[in-house]
Amino acid sequence: MNKISILAAGLALSLMLAGCSTPMRPSEQGAVVGTVGGAAAGGIIGAMAGNAGMGAAIGAGTGLVGGYLYGRHKEIEQDAYNRGRADGARGY
Repeated sequence: MNKISILAAGLALSLMLAGCSTPMRPSEQGAVVGTVGGAAAGGIIGAMAGNAGMGAAIGAGTGLVGGYLYGRHKEIEQDAYNRGRADGARGY
């Protein structure tokens, strides 16, 4: 394995382990899952194209942004649901 692949694997492992330390919000969970999944997929695709490290880096960045945005959307959706339930309980 080359140094970049080892670095990408170490980064993915540290992110997975860091995600287990405290309860996380959906946006944080999405960012971690997206980063790890993106790095794995990018590494595989990059290996087929000839540069696994670059593929993993691009996949991790893309997964981070996509995972965070999806998790943030879920947080906003849950907040709106909770507000609606609270308003309904008060009779508005």
